Amino acid sequence: MTSFDETVAAAARARQNSLTKPPGSLGRLEELAVFLAGWQGRERPRLDRAQAVVFAGNHGIVAQGVNPFPAEVTALMVQNFRAGGAAINQLCAVAGAELTVVPLKLETPTGDFTQGPAMTPDEVDEAMQAGAEAVDPEADILLLGEMGIGNSTVAAALAAATFDGWVEDWVGPGTGATSEVMERKIRAVTAGLVRHKPADTRATLAAFGGREQAAICGAILRARELRIPVILDGFICTAAAAVLTRDDPEALAHCLIGHESVEPGHHRLIAVLGMRPVLSLDMRLGEGSGAAVALMVLKGAVACHNGMATFAEAGIG
Repeated sequence: MTSFDETVAAAARARQNSLTKPPGSLGRLEELAVFLAGWQGRERPRLDRAQAVVFAGNHGIVAQGVNPFPAEVTALMVQNFRAGGAAINQLCAVAGAELTVVPLKLETPTGDFTQGPAMTPDEVDEAMQAGAEAVDPEADILLLGEMGIGNSTVAAALAAATFDGWVEDWVGPGTGATSEVMERKIRAVTAGLVRHKPADTRATLAAFGGREQAAICGAILRARELRIPVILDGFICTAAAAVLTRDDPEALAHCLIGHESVEPGHHRLIAVLGMRPVLSLDMRLGEGSGAAVALMVLKGAVACHNGMATFAEAGIG
């Protein structure tokens, strides 16, 4: 597995310290530029080719009444993405990212994890492979998002299975659950955790699903092979990615969390992962929207890193 290039990162830090500004005065923008440099293996990183991928899947857990919307909405939103009518389309246009939408067997929802496994091991592998194949090998950065009615319940189950804690701490309102729906979500996740005791990444994905979460994992692993830094979106995307740490605690070292969602479990997930979101804007939409906004900040960081004059070039000092 590829690793952070410390030599390149040191050169990038040295460049930052030679630019026409007090050292550290651009704060986190400097850190982000060095992060990108070390993972891309370039002293001057680039973000000319940004790819955003939204994976979509359907979930058998909706049979437990955990979402106020029917599963058919997933396919309708995929159509909206492809027609250019969603928030992610507008944000990608502004941020300069190419959007790829990958629906994953929407006509065949995963199993209801309160009754049995959500997926077979083969289905997990198939979804992970689909995620890996969606990654553009020429991309400079990869933005990941998801769409799937019921997948905030899946995310809560994945987070609870990976990091333990009270179920109530991981379950949130998602698309706007009423108190009654929230109670059903808590019951469903609790029942799933009683039924399933997975010990590794693939077993956890098989137990709780869904296909889009497994695809996110596959895309992250492929991006690591290709030295492509990744921007994760909110709670659902981060919960999916975090399952990879069951096999490798450093699996997300090349990833940034684009924003801190107001979904309650995301704050806890960020804390246990020890990661720092790029932004906190009270967003909770999903579909990669927070990752796309974070890309704009990263582009600012790279522009300053690459374009500013050094003190020597400016004849100062």
